[in-house]
Amino acid sequence: MDMPLPLTRDLVLIGGGHAHALVLRMWAMKPVAGTRVTLINPGPTAPYSGMLPGHIAGHYAREALDIDLVKLARFAGARLILGAATRVDPVARTVTVAGRGEIGYDVASLDIGIHTEMPDLPGFTEHALGAKPLDTYTSRWRDFLAAATAGAVAPEVAVIGAGVAGVELALAMAHALRRDVGAAAKIALIEAGPEIAGRNPETTARLRAALAGYGVDVYTDAAVSEVMADGVTLSGGKTVPSVFTIGTAGAIAHAWVAESPLPVTDDGFVRVDSHLRVEGHWDLFAVGDCAHMTHAPRPKAGVYAVRSGPVLLDNLRAVLTGGKTRAYTPQKDYLKLVSLGEKSALAEKWGRTVSGPLLWRWKNRID
Repeated sequence: MDMPLPLTRDLVLIGGGHAHALVLRMWAMKPVAGTRVTLINPGPTAPYSGMLPGHIAGHYAREALDIDLVKLARFAGARLILGAATRVDPVARTVTVAGRGEIGYDVASLDIGIHTEMPDLPGFTEHALGAKPLDTYTSRWRDFLAAATAGAVAPEVAVIGAGVAGVELALAMAHALRRDVGAAAKIALIEAGPEIAGRNPETTARLRAALAGYGVDVYTDAAVSEVMADGVTLSGGKTVPSVFTIGTAGAIAHAWVAESPLPVTDDGFVRVDSHLRVEGHWDLFAVGDCAHMTHAPRPKAGVYAVRSGPVLLDNLRAVLTGGKTRAYTPQKDYLKLVSLGEKSALAEKWGRTVSGPLLWRWKNRID
């Protein structure tokens, strides 16, 4: 009688990020014989961050953002371990999982994302939160919006950081507050640099117009010195009223990555080569926001994680089967779609900018 193939190799995917979700989906269609796949993630779902502004604005239900990792793992024939990774030892080839001990691997990949907490800013930990992790933000926002609508708290919001994420979330929260609370809502967008997001003047102008349309107060060249329960103090001494403050300024690597014996940048991101391999380790890969592509540094953006997925899959297959890996060359420019609060969006690429409701429909379809 036919005997089943033995499970001779262990492939461990650490984190349920966008690239790993794609790998699992494609793996299900063409698995590698003799390989056991394990996915490690803190929860049974992983949020798709591109739809976060739409949820905050009220266009999507919270569950619409979630990738069902249980269903995806089952489809791919993978086991799912629910727990947070706390250490990777590339020499011992082990992953330490909180409450579960060590998980061994033959080949592994990291796709754990980032967070936007600002622990070094006085008062941030006590009185604010990062937009990532997404679950905490969405839960706290739901409670705040309900309380503000009921008149239990002042409808005052501040966003620290006016990159694309900060602008999108400021507009999304402004849309929801104007709808549910009215003109009493106060929204502030605070940027330490000289200007808000935008790779060209037209984009910046359109984003500023959208912010002005919602009555968002924009502060530039405004470093934050302290966050308090009822406001944000700027370095010049001015206090911006806020009882719901979020941080979007910069991408922060998870501390445990730098605490593991891994090659990392000064700010804690895993250094990978052109084949997405962790430097010095042929059997360990890293993708998405947690990785720093030494051959082609790029800003943190979900598009790179998504585009790297097929290359990662090919390279995992190659290492598992003795094949040849291939390089990933990230695009230098990409289509940037920015939500504008209401069901309207802005698109920017190749130095050109357009906006309107049709762009929202396009973004919605892509998401």
